Amino acid sequence: MPRITTKKVTAKPAPKKAEHKPIKRVVVKAPVRKIIHKKPEVKEVVKILEPIVVVQDKEKVIAGDYLGAVGRRKTSVARIRIFTKGEKKVTVNGKSLDQYFGQPVLQKIIMDPLEKMNVLDKFGVTILVRGGGLSSQAGAIRHGISRALVKFNIDFRKRLKRAGFLTRDSRERERKKFGLKRARKAPQWAKR
Repeated sequence: MPRITTKKVTAKPAPKKAEHKPIKRVVVKAPVRKIIHKKPEVKEVVKILEPIVVVQDKEKVIAGDYLGAVGRRKTSVARIRIFTKGEKKVTVNGKSLDQYFGQPVLQKIIMDPLEKMNVLDKFGVTILVRGGGLSSQAGAIRHGISRALVKFNIDFRKRLKRAGFLTRDSRERERKKFGLKRARKAPQWAKR
């Protein structure tokens, strides 16, 4: 049987931590510059209000008061101006409604708020619309005309809201995902 011996183990002392010497900071004094603030002179601003000049069919038509609104649908934005004076016609981007929107369905969508409130012959409407396709633009115009009519008469709000013309259609195009052809359409999958 082997003999067991015991050995006395002594703990080693912990190494001393290096003491950090404080860093001496040198402050350099820079020449002081005096900043002189000049008081701005107050000038009176005079605004001269002139009637707005609207260009329609290469003719200048002086239009006074108008009601403006913005309508949106998908990526289309329509700026609407409703005039109580002047010609009672609808122009879209400088063209007549029939020239810009060839389809009767789109024309009906645009004229729906005016027909609903029975004010077709009371207003002239000028429209600037950008973005999207024709269907999207027609929806944006309808939204904008409805908003402008509410500004004209607050009593129109209830009927237009019930018809759904004041609600901004929040449906937007879903983004395309990587690995797919569109937002959800996937390439053909074969098992073998």
